[in-house]
This record gives sequence, structure tokens and C-alpha cells, in this order.
Amino acid sequence: MAGVSKEAKTSRRRGVWRLVGVGALCGLLAGYAALATAELVSAAVRPESSPVVAVGGAAIDRTPAGVKDWAIRHFGTDDKPVLQLGILGVLTLLALVLGALAARYRRIGAAGVLVFGVVGAFAATGRPDSTSVVDALPSVAGAVVGAGLLYRLSGRLQPLRSAAPVGRGVTAPVESEAARSEDEAGWDRRGFVVAATAAAAASTGIGLVGRSLNGSQGQNAVASRRGITLPAPASAAAPIPKGAALRIRDVSPFMTPGQDFYRVDTALVVPKVDANSWRLRIHGKGVTREANVSFAELLRMPLIERNITLACVSNEVGGPYVGNARWIGVRLADLLRRCGVRPPSKGGPADQLVARSVDAMTIGSPVEDVMDGRDAMLALGMNGAPLPFAHGFPVRMVVPGLYGFVSACKWIQDIELTTFDDYDAYWVKRHWARRAPIKTQSRIDTPKPFARPKAGMVMVAGVAWAQHRGIDKVEVRVDDGPWRRADLAAEDTTDTWRQWSFPWKATSGGHTLTVRATDRTGQTQTDKRTRTIPDGASGRHSVVVTVD
Repeated sequence: MAGVSKEAKTSRRRGVWRLVGVGALCGLLAGYAALATAELVSAAVRPESSPVVAVGGAAIDRTPAGVKDWAIRHFGTDDKPVLQLGILGVLTLLALVLGALAARYRRIGAAGVLVFGVVGAFAATGRPDSTSVVDALPSVAGAVVGAGLLYRLSGRLQPLRSAAPVGRGVTAPVESEAARSEDEAGWDRRGFVVAATAAAAASTGIGLVGRSLNGSQGQNAVASRRGITLPAPASAAAPIPKGAALRIRDVSPFMTPGQDFYRVDTALVVPKVDANSWRLRIHGKGVTREANVSFAELLRMPLIERNITLACVSNEVGGPYVGNARWIGVRLADLLRRCGVRPPSKGGPADQLVARSVDAMTIGSPVEDVMDGRDAMLALGMNGAPLPFAHGFPVRMVVPGLYGFVSACKWIQDIELTTFDDYDAYWVKRHWARRAPIKTQSRIDTPKPFARPKAGMVMVAGVAWAQHRGIDKVEVRVDDGPWRRADLAAEDTTDTWRQWSFPWKATSGGHTLTVRATDRTGQTQTDKRTRTIPDGASGRHSVVVTVD
């Protein structure tokens, strides 16, 4: 019996690679169909049950704090889209592999798709905000459709599969042309193309319908926000003092526009809550009169309006995650007192206030801090308008002087009074601090790092903050020279940042500019660098410039 010719071996390799490539295409189409079906079904359940969102949320919950901090540092507010793209990339790779496998082993490839459906189902039902096994339906439905499509499409490759020689001792046709003819005659290319095209078109249609329905679910929330007119506050914010906002190019504006205000949270899908159906429950230790408050009731309460600077604990020294806005809302201490709550200093049994959002995020705040006279509030508005959805509409917490992860619960729906000994909130379980007052910080906004200003007078300027303590002075140092006092802009309140400026007579060459701030308690910003974990970064911001 003649051996396998070189030409036949080449034909066999081509047939195998063709089989793998077409099989991978089958897997890609099956994965696309699975995600589109899951999107449609999630519209009937809830958007958060979509497998990409559910798996992404599970990944966030299980990611070590250091990795999350790294992601925020490198991707900023784009960390969530990056995560979702990463998940889609992994799913695409797996779909290609399972498709290539199904080209020879149809059942195994289809079973692999079902396995990933099970993973998505467990991720969806295991989320803290999941209240029913129904959340598993999008992943299950998508997996069934994807597995069925992969099984059907890969079945059309059967003739192509049999055209390739298998095993030892099988003699390939001597003429390669004959082998090619058998391959081309046996594989129904036209039927495959028609089936694949129909599957892709159907998946696209299903996905678009699902996306549209998911988007429409927030229409009631959007309508409720549009219908809100914020009443005049009983205690209005004082006018911003003249000279509080410096007119220096590239310095952060004194008031941060809503679209520029930083956003750092774990929500892959921004919750859209209808203000008309929203309720806030207040209960727990020391609560003698439980409350279930509506948005309309909050609007009828005396409102306060305050300018408050917020800062994220993930903000590196000199980082961008700090902003100043005008907030309007109900004083939180007044609401708690109506429920009979007393701070620990006055005999209250609870020292921790646990706020829960609609997406089941938990944030623990010291009861003493929210009731010590500072302007802690349940905010309803930001910069003169109802809260944006991304910043917590309809209601969020704002507590001056505390980092957001221990105070700024967005989309809040529940307040429980408890103790730090009895309960660890979300971030505490991930090794962040229980208590986290904002550290005294300052930042150089101009000149930018590695700038090349001209020799002569150069304006060095930026912002400094020490919420609820206030900034007393800011100093600048050039290279290793002496610390020189900067000019401070007028102070609005101790809860807002202050702009500063320093006219520098720049000389040619490379220079390092460093800034430090001192707060009203006399505490000067330390030069010791620490990580953001567990209670915020410390150190002094500096920039390197080259003067021409």
C-alpha cells in the first residue's frame, strides 16, 4: 500500500486548518447569539442580570483592593468600560476555542457553552442585589441558544470533516486534485453561509431589541427627574466670596461642573430609580421610631444648601478624584433625631450608620461624625439641579470631611444603625479602614508635569483641601530651596477647597516644584508617601519642569 504523498499531507493540513477556522467562526456566531439572547431576556428580568454585567460585578467584588486601586489609578473613570471590554474579549476567545473544538466534537463544544451559561447564572444570583433565582434566566437562555446554534452550525461541517484523512494506515488519494474535489463537493458552503448569515442577522436584531428595552426601563426614572423642581432651601449657601475663584489658566475651577465631577463606584450599570416609587427606610439600634420616607416627603422638609468638596480615597497625591459642588438636601442629623437616634457621646447604642444603595453597596459612617454639627446631608440636588443619575439620583449621602467610601452612599435606600463591632461594610471587608477622615492635601495644577515654560515670571497655582478643618496656608519649594508662602484665594468655607498661587521667577534649566499645605489645626501635610490603602494617600505633590 502506497504511503501518503507529500501533496496529500499538505492537502490534509489545509483541510484541518480550514476546519478549525470555520469552526471558530461557528463559535463566534454562537457566542454572539448567546449574548444577544441574554440581553433580550435581561430586559424582562432586570438589566443587572445580564451575564456581562453579572460576571463583571462578581469580578469587582472578588478583586483584591490593591488591584482595584491599580485599575482606578491607570484607567480612572474608564475602569468599568475597560473591565467590560476585557470580559467580552475573554468570551470572544473562549467562543473561538469552543467553536474550533465543536468542528470535530460537536457535543463537547456545545456543552462548553452551557458551562459558561451556568457560570453566568451563578454570578447573577450570587450578587448582593439579587433577590431571586430569576436573575439566572438571561445567562441560561443565552447559553441554551448559543449551544444549540453551535451544534447546528458545526453539524454542517460533517462532510468537510470526513474529507480529511484520519488515523494511521489510511491512504489519501494520490491526486491532490481529487482530494480537493471531494472536499469542495462534500461541504455545503452555500448552505453554511446562508445559515451563518441568518444567525448573525437574527442575533443582531434580538440584541438591538434587548438593548432598546433595557434602555426604556429607565424612562420612568428619567421622567421623574425631569418633573422635579427643587424648592428654595430653608438655609441657603452664602454667596461665594469675591476672590475665591482665581482667574489663572489651567487651575481647576472653584465649582466643578457636574459633567466633570469624578465618579468612582462599583456599578457597571448606573441605577435609574424612579423618584416617585423611591423609599428610604431608617431602622436599627437606638431607632425608637422607624421611618419609611418618600422623596416627596424629603422635598417638604427644611432643606440646606452648602458648597462641599468631596474626595475619593483612591485619589493619589496630586490626583484628579476631588471636586467641589453645591449640594442641596435634608440635614441627616435632623432626620436621625426624628427617629430617636442619639450619637454615642449622648448615650446612643449605635456608633455606625450603614447606608445601603439600590445595588446593595454598603457604606459605614461613624454616627458621631454625621451628628456632630457638620453639614452631613441626604443630598437631593447638585449645582442647582436634581442629582445626575451617575451621582446618585434620587438621593445620596454627603458628609464633609470623610472620604467617600465611608460616607458618600449613592442611590441610597436604607439606613441601619448598628456598631462597628457588629458589622463590616463592603470596603472594610476588603481591608480598607473603618474610619477615614480626609487628609490635608494640595496639588499643583499649573505648570503641568514636564512643561517647558519660558524663563521669567511663571505662575505656579493649584488647589488645597482639608475638609471640615480648613486650609491655613500653602507653601511652595523650588528644588531644594526654602519653603515660600503662596497666596491663598479667599476661603468659602472650611468644607471647600482653596485655590492658591505663587509667582515664580523661573531661571533656565530643569526644576522640581513641590507644594505643601497646613490646615487650621496646625497639621502640615507630611512628606511621607503612603498608598491609598487603607485610609488615603499621603505625601507632597511635585512636578518637574524645564525652563527654556
